[in-house]
Amino acid sequence: MSDQSAGAGIARAILRFLRWFGRLIRGEMVRRVGGTARARVILIFGLVLALHGADLSTVGSIAPQLEASLHIDNLQIGLLTSVSLVVGAIVTIPVGLFVDRLQRVPLLSVSIVLWSVASLLSAFAGSYETLLLTRLFLGAVVATAGPAIASLTGDYFPSQERARIYAYILGGEVAGQAVGFIVGGNIASAISWRAAFLVLAVPGFFLARELYRTVPEPLRGGQSHLLPGTVDLVQAAAEARATTHTESLADDDELPKPQEPDFARVAAERLGAQPNPDLILVDDPRRLTLIDSVRYVLSIPTNVLMIISSSLGYFFFSGLSTYALLFVRGHYHVGQATSSLVLALLVGGALVGTLVSGWLSDAVVRRGYLNARVWFPAICYLSAAALLVPGIVSDHLTPAIWFDTAGAALLSAANPPLDAARLDIMPAGLWGRAESVRTTVRSLAQALAPLLFGGLSDLIAGVFPKQAPPGTHPGTVTPGDARGLEITFLVMLMTLAAGGIALLRARFTYAQDVATAAASNQGSGAPSVLGRDTHTLDEDTEHQEQRRSRERRSPRNRRRPPQSP
Repeated sequence: MSDQSAGAGIARAILRFLRWFGRLIRGEMVRRVGGTARARVILIFGLVLALHGADLSTVGSIAPQLEASLHIDNLQIGLLTSVSLVVGAIVTIPVGLFVDRLQRVPLLSVSIVLWSVASLLSAFAGSYETLLLTRLFLGAVVATAGPAIASLTGDYFPSQERARIYAYILGGEVAGQAVGFIVGGNIASAISWRAAFLVLAVPGFFLARELYRTVPEPLRGGQSHLLPGTVDLVQAAAEARATTHTESLADDDELPKPQEPDFARVAAERLGAQPNPDLILVDDPRRLTLIDSVRYVLSIPTNVLMIISSSLGYFFFSGLSTYALLFVRGHYHVGQATSSLVLALLVGGALVGTLVSGWLSDAVVRRGYLNARVWFPAICYLSAAALLVPGIVSDHLTPAIWFDTAGAALLSAANPPLDAARLDIMPAGLWGRAESVRTTVRSLAQALAPLLFGGLSDLIAGVFPKQAPPGTHPGTVTPGDARGLEITFLVMLMTLAAGGIALLRARFTYAQDVATAAASNQGSGAPSVLGRDTHTLDEDTEHQEQRRSRERRSPRNRRRPPQSP
């Protein structure tokens, strides 16, 4: 009896420690992002992307169960993912128009509910054709996530810290992919592939409710930036609206001013960057037709280069993630457990790279190196291509895994500064459509990657067959298949290097495109940044710091003990 009492006491002590440690971690994260209000926005946006990432990875993790239950082959498995991406790519551009013209929070909330409904329908699909139709529907409803989150992030957070904020949000996408792969595969093995879709669908309803009830619609054009230390998100949004309304009544001839000067655009002016007069938008960009807005988005040189580079990066990552498990098992002759551990290390490296790059690139930009938002991800792509070569060709898992993990970290590290840079070079009224164009091209690249990687590897495996080493048992992955994937990965690394080279060219156009966006009509009631002298900008920054200090000292916004968002 005494032993049982001692065991129960130890268990209670462990639980108390875990609760204390969890509160400590949550409090530290809240402190790092700048308060509970900011933490809530970042957490919810990250969870939205996590659901999308989990869905994409779940299909691959439950592929064996789908093949056995529905009597389908690998090509049909690939179509389940590809058709969802292709449909999403087609629908994304018109959705971007709605994002720029309608309230984004209700639009995103409805899309999450529809996404959960599509996942439920997938769980109860009785045939492959029905499952394929539900994936088509799902691809259409998830198209809202990218444009809406990009636009909302730009309006909630200032330019000088967007890369760091994007790192936290994109970290949710990486974590979601890992959860989908691990949890979805285990549930499908233990219960059924239907249970995996069911578990994936249920959290979406709660997330949609939380988003709609707790995240207010911000004003466009930087008039609702969340200051560090803000506690009440709803109150902060209401005060921003009241301030804007008061300013507009005070002088009808002046547009309401944003809360603070846009950092990237001020930096472009201080560098002497001049806007391109042919690309300055005079009219409200929200009134542009869909065709005109797409034409304008594709006329910005830096944006075209970033779309090409980002799509090439996602193309390689999509093909790599699709066939990584097969390659590890066939090339290194290891089992399922070891292969899963390797993939977990790769996901961990990608998560670390995402979080570190956001903080590091923002720090470099704040020191005056504005072009860091394009040359930093360029270096990441080129370095990742170089590090992945020894990781792919090595015949021993132990040294190869560290090269591969570092390569995965650098590959993911390119995304936060790129996402921040895309907002810098576009007027606020076009953020949704600009992200839609980028997402369309990226989704098409992601959809094509598994087909091209798989086709090339099959072709190479037939031309250059390889025998199994003596004493080994190849199992389901033959040595020829592993050799085909090895050569395919090496060949496709050229796309990653090409993406880095394209970004290096963008350093010559980025500052001018930032200045052009600053001189354009923002479509939000906010004035352009250019045209104000540097002395005025310095005064604005000083007044902003004084206002932050006063608000921190006021009882309403005084910091409370760290809370869970």
